[in-house]
Amino acid sequence: MVDNLKLISVSEIFRNDFYEIPIYQRNYAWKVEHIEQLIYDIESAEDIYFLGNLIVNKKDNFLYEVIDGQQRLTTLYLLEKYLKVPFSVDSLKFEAREKSNKTLRHLCDEDFDEKFMSTEIVDGYRIIENYFLSNPSIDKDNFIKKLEDIKLVRIQVPEKIDLNHYFEIMNTRGEQLELHEIAKASILGNLQQNDMRVASEIWDSCADMDSYIQMNFTPLIRGKLFDDSWSNLKEEIRDFDSLSSLFNNENNDVSGINRQKLSEIIKNHTTKFNAYEENSLDSENSENERFESIISFPNFLLQVNAVIASLDEQDSSLDDINFLSNLEENWRDENSAKNFIFNLLKLRVLFDKYIIKREFLSSYEDSGKWSLKKIEKNTNNRSLKAIYKATINGDNSQLRTLQSALRVTYTSPKTMHWISYILKKLVDGTEINLINILEKYAIEKVINSDYKNATGFKFDRIIFTYLDYLIYRDSYTYQGKKIELEGNWQFQFRNSIEHFYPQNPSENEKWDYESLNSFGNLALITVSGNSKFSNTMPAGKVSTYSSVINQSWKLKIMYIMMEKNNMEWTKELSQIHKNQMFEILDRETKKF
Repeated sequence: MVDNLKLISVSEIFRNDFYEIPIYQRNYAWKVEHIEQLIYDIESAEDIYFLGNLIVNKKDNFLYEVIDGQQRLTTLYLLEKYLKVPFSVDSLKFEAREKSNKTLRHLCDEDFDEKFMSTEIVDGYRIIENYFLSNPSIDKDNFIKKLEDIKLVRIQVPEKIDLNHYFEIMNTRGEQLELHEIAKASILGNLQQNDMRVASEIWDSCADMDSYIQMNFTPLIRGKLFDDSWSNLKEEIRDFDSLSSLFNNENNDVSGINRQKLSEIIKNHTTKFNAYEENSLDSENSENERFESIISFPNFLLQVNAVIASLDEQDSSLDDINFLSNLEENWRDENSAKNFIFNLLKLRVLFDKYIIKREFLSSYEDSGKWSLKKIEKNTNNRSLKAIYKATINGDNSQLRTLQSALRVTYTSPKTMHWISYILKKLVDGTEINLINILEKYAIEKVINSDYKNATGFKFDRIIFTYLDYLIYRDSYTYQGKKIELEGNWQFQFRNSIEHFYPQNPSENEKWDYESLNSFGNLALITVSGNSKFSNTMPAGKVSTYSSVINQSWKLKIMYIMMEKNNMEWTKELSQIHKNQMFEILDRETKKF
């Protein structure tokens, strides 16, 4: 088997070998958070760094069929394509998907019409392009050199293997122990027998992030942990020992449980312990499917650690590159292990109540929408089914919109410090105004971006997203008319800085650099919206792509200004718009 393993650097992966993605594999599907995470991991690596495994089946000399790892491999292809790393354009191909292959070959050709391209591949390339444009401090030459130390382990399956049987093995027994499971074994290993089962139950219940924590416990345990409304932990639960006593009372026999070893975690890590499974309500499972957390469980563990240790953004506390070393303080001894488990539960209750989720229900079950709700027990029916209400009175939609602005701005989990910022305030239990806290957090980011001296792609995303939030919040009017967007507007993941007047107009005058890259001529839109806009003149953009215009309050104002100017967008209008938008930001900065 050793002969079938090869350690290969990213810089060489497409140099001499060719890869084919078989038809049974799904289309390329990586989004902003996946792509930016990979680029960040490479950028921040200080030595040899492993990206993971690439499992292949050798079909011919230098030709490999990709069995597992195609999303990462395709992203690396697009990344090297953007960086102009020399390799054959045919190094990666899709079986029986000619549109995808044409896209890979002609991605950088200026005269190739994007409407004939594979949208998901174009979007992936645009995300990479925007990442580097938004981070001009990255030295591309040094980044390319780093690719020599970024490694993949290419695993070649044995010849003549039954691939169908191999896939079956991968899907049923091929799961690898994850880092958060190693952390679980290390933390639980410091607990006494009577506490270990309690901690394991809490850990496993918290691990399901896509439902409210209350619904991850059985009715019996739920009644012990939470108050009559289900919204909060009972007042008597103040530390792990008080938490453990609730589990261990009333004939809950936890004696005789052996110390959990890492080998046992490996064996059973996919099985969630539930001593009262027979009491679970089937109706709860369908309820839980409507919500989706904005972070994963490993990321939440790092958020909990940041709150406990009072770490700030400078500590890289949310960076999963050093996941275990970030958490190791929590398994120094029994007290630290107990403290972490207690805070894991406490902070998860606060997280579910005060941090936005995606909600999939009825008319928006496919795309989802931002949701900020607390769970409560519905006492009007016998099954005590959960109901979900606005978290705060009055300003709930404003807080939800503010959080979603931060969510779409800081897409990588390691940059979501605003979450631990909120949780640190909440964990003290004092009365706080979350809107004021987050507005202060956001405006500090705006000030630190030095937006008045930026141009073009050097504007931070927070400038655009927070400005849109302010326009939304204050019901902005232009020449006495309230600005309105069509449909049920909400923040989208917008990553492309678009020039309203195009950079390369086909027939019209080309603007000077300063006017072209002024904030007054820029808007933040989705990657697909950027592809549609392309080099279209402003009049064509507003008449053809109203859905893109309605992504941004700022862009809608630009449209209205142009409409009042006989559908002409000029340098003078752009300068007026810049001044007006900066006035909005300036007024906000003076508040803090």
